[in-house]
Amino acid sequence: MLGFVPPLPQQPQRAAEGGHMVVCGDDTLARRLAVELRYVYGERVTLVLPPGRDPGRADSQMTQRGRAAALFGRMSAAMNRNGGAAGTAAGDTNAGVEAVRILEAPEPSDEVFEDAGIDRAAALALVYDDDERNIRAALTARRLNPRVRLVIRLYNRKLGQHLETLLDQAAVLAMPGLDQVALDASTTVLSDADTAAPALAATALTGSSKVIQAEGLLLRAAERPPPRHGEVADPGLCTLALLSSTTHDPAGAEGSDSSGEGPQLLPDAASVAAAAGRGTIVLENISQADPDRPAKRMGGRGAPLSQVFSRRLRWSAAGVAAAVLGLAVASVLSTGYHPLHAAYLTLLDLFAMGDPALDDPPGRQIIQLLSGLAGLMLLPLLVAAVLETFGSLRTTSSLRRPPRGLSGHVVLLGLGKIGTRVLVRLRELNIPVVVVEEDPEARGIPLARSLHVPTVIGDVTQEGVLEAAKIHRAGALLALTSIDTTNLEAALYARSVKPDLRVVLRLYDDGFADAVYRTLRTAHPQALTRSRSVSHLAAPSFAGAMMGRQILGAIPVERKVMLFAALGVAGHPQLEGRTVEQAFRAGAWRVLALDATPPADRQRDLTAAGTAGQTQGLVWDLHPGYVLRPEDRVVIAATRRGLAELLRGQRTMTRR
Repeated sequence: MLGFVPPLPQQPQRAAEGGHMVVCGDDTLARRLAVELRYVYGERVTLVLPPGRDPGRADSQMTQRGRAAALFGRMSAAMNRNGGAAGTAAGDTNAGVEAVRILEAPEPSDEVFEDAGIDRAAALALVYDDDERNIRAALTARRLNPRVRLVIRLYNRKLGQHLETLLDQAAVLAMPGLDQVALDASTTVLSDADTAAPALAATALTGSSKVIQAEGLLLRAAERPPPRHGEVADPGLCTLALLSSTTHDPAGAEGSDSSGEGPQLLPDAASVAAAAGRGTIVLENISQADPDRPAKRMGGRGAPLSQVFSRRLRWSAAGVAAAVLGLAVASVLSTGYHPLHAAYLTLLDLFAMGDPALDDPPGRQIIQLLSGLAGLMLLPLLVAAVLETFGSLRTTSSLRRPPRGLSGHVVLLGLGKIGTRVLVRLRELNIPVVVVEEDPEARGIPLARSLHVPTVIGDVTQEGVLEAAKIHRAGALLALTSIDTTNLEAALYARSVKPDLRVVLRLYDDGFADAVYRTLRTAHPQALTRSRSVSHLAAPSFAGAMMGRQILGAIPVERKVMLFAALGVAGHPQLEGRTVEQAFRAGAWRVLALDATPPADRQRDLTAAGTAGQTQGLVWDLHPGYVLRPEDRVVIAATRRGLAELLRGQRTMTRR
């Protein structure tokens, strides 16, 4: 099935017309982003892929172009089954213009950009898995078209902030007449690791708390089980989603119930009241986050005593101390000396510093002999303590071993880009973690060392590696390596050791992920199993940025994604002039907050730093009768198609 490549439509010999989207990348994120733009937002897309096979999928026999074609073919067939042609269903009125165009090029050079129609493109996404290549391509694209909206994938966040400023300044200098609206959406730097890490970390935690942090803004959504008979469910600030009725059914697939309906996003009050026996996701609270809060070290700055000295050595020291105390008491009872004098004499005998008790009573002579014997036992104890101290300090300066007695922790497999960000997120939440990594030079090893996170170096598929990570006492397993079979093998072995272990798998192939999920849920009905794709979690944020809208974050709801975005009311007929209650559309979008800051004093980017005064202007307890004005800026929760409909409505008003 994966080897079949459906025929592509006849490729045009000229560049696409103006207003199209260009996506350049070399992995799954590029293909998913193109699908998101085409089948959610209804945009014309030019996809630029390198020739050959996907470097992240070395086991695949399909080329990059073949995988993209297969994905577009499946989506087109699904759209046709759900009601007409893909272009019509997505709202594309340009039926005579080719909607998808795939080019192959090793590097995004000037010639490649010209062939892709960069001079007339509305937006360009550079999502190569190489920061340097993305930066070089962004500089080239800004030179060729100063007005194009750039969305760049960068792992280095500090470099990304400087690059945004540089490219925006270049756009202003190249086109002095560039208006502020166009400048606001000119350059956006995102990281797929940062976008997906909160969702991956939250999935492994008890209660499935989902946190969206946009520097100074922190929204917490909580997954709540169905209320028991007679209980009244707490709706929180608002109900974001109703979960599938088969959430706890091992025979059901995640994201669908027996009636064929998946989770219901943004339900109205009537749907919530009628949804008996279904779990919910509610918006629990909003608070001001601390963007400079560092990830916490495990065990503080110093190594705990239990890690410096072994249990056997501690018990030996306790035995010697008890012997000394017993000898001191015996000396008091046999000689009648004062307790302090008796203890002093005992210590002198212990360290062989006292005179022989030749003329003393027999009791004193026996105690002196016993004290000397205890002193002989003390010498090797002191040597062992010194050796263990040096060994423990050397281990602490490099990598810590999992401490004895650790339980309820998260075992994290893989310290690549994604694993490193997830590790930071877990430590920010003060969750104990044990890391397993095969490569001692992996990207996240220095971070694990600085955070004093216990780390096991070894191949997770080898016997004894997961045992060293205390998997039998762990609370959850996060398998985030770049190899599907390794993640699956680790999950299966962990389940054989602990059947009720919570497992989160990072799997690239959707069909494979669905089959693994169903099998694991059937085999272990009492355990929580989740399969997550980083590109699936990150693509909506990248697509929203290409459309020129500020995406604050995204949370997974089973197999769907809900977006949180900030946008101006002007130009949106679904919002402008309507009350907050009238602007709500079930299953599409909901207004959560209003930015009450005067337009002249607003920050251009709601997620920018300097948030102390910025977040104070957000009003979350909006009155349902408040009328949204054109100058207002709101924070909304939306589905992908709901946000796409809002943006299509704005484009229609702009053309008029």
